[in-house]
Amino acid sequence: MLKDFGPRIVKWYDKNKRELPWRNSTNPYKIWLSEIILQQTRVEQGLGYYLKFIRRFPDIYSLAEASQTEVYKMWQGLGYYNRADNLMAAAQTIVRQYKGLFPETPEALIRIQGIGPYTSAAIASIAFGYPKPVVDGNVYRVLSRLFGIETPINTGRAKKEFETLAGNLLQGNPPAAFNQAMMEFGALHCKPVNPDCLHCIFLSECTAGRLGEVARFPVKKKKPGVRKRYFYYLLVEVPGNKSNAFFLKQRDKKDIWKNLYDFPLLECNKRENPAEVLKNPVFEHLIGQTNFNIKSVSNEYRHQLTHQKIHAVFIHLIVNKNTGQLSDNSVFLVDENKLITYPVPRLLERYLQDQKILK
Repeated sequence: MLKDFGPRIVKWYDKNKRELPWRNSTNPYKIWLSEIILQQTRVEQGLGYYLKFIRRFPDIYSLAEASQTEVYKMWQGLGYYNRADNLMAAAQTIVRQYKGLFPETPEALIRIQGIGPYTSAAIASIAFGYPKPVVDGNVYRVLSRLFGIETPINTGRAKKEFETLAGNLLQGNPPAAFNQAMMEFGALHCKPVNPDCLHCIFLSECTAGRLGEVARFPVKKKKPGVRKRYFYYLLVEVPGNKSNAFFLKQRDKKDIWKNLYDFPLLECNKRENPAEVLKNPVFEHLIGQTNFNIKSVSNEYRHQLTHQKIHAVFIHLIVNKNTGQLSDNSVFLVDENKLITYPVPRLLERYLQDQKILK
């Protein structure tokens, strides 16, 4: 075990930490909100969302009363919308079952939907001083390099191994400062690429540094390949007297972007000619006898997800306002001025902004 590890990293944290609005706070609501937003999100991107949420929902009660559409709209651009679902579910549970008060132990917190082992440890240690280690990607990286741990971090065995090690290092140190120091050290100093090893406070004791293999840690088990998907969107515009309208559809299947809104689409196994796509029976049935003109066909938009890469083409049609009906009852007409109120995937937002449809 590294000598005086805890005091040394806490001292480093006191000197080098970033000043963030949820820091130096024991308010469990703010700590929880920041942790949920920052999951799989860089601080630079998440900070703006955190401030926006705090302004609109200053406490757990206001968030618990919010509609899914409003929360999704505010979340738009962050991705991983299951986090937004968990945010709402947890807020409602805490208000309903705990009278708006966060439980103080990890064991109680983890029973709330959307609060897992990492988040429960963060809330309990930072808000309530509970001696529970927080193990996130930054902590995995720091510990694997320092101790030369070969266990792949994306395996079940690693979770217990790293949590035990972090727990031993935490003993005798202030939990809030120690856990935040570990995460901040990994984020700012022991970075994934180009860590500042020369100025590291653990330079002489780091196993990966001594072996000259810093880039090899943490070890990860090979992930499955990225799946390519080809989306052909039908953007149906209906002219109006004062403003035009577009057909939208809410995604309700167990797939990406569930509960967000997008346009009717056809998914193909490979790239297709848009002219041929319009002849597909799915689109022919959707349009029916409606007369239309093709206004434009977009270039291909690409959107990277964790294990998927979306290739999307938008086919913009103008239909006669007197025959502006589609056969699919699940689609509905939305005035172009109100499109901005609907939460849509970032991919669609980019297209609509490029076309100056979203003002």
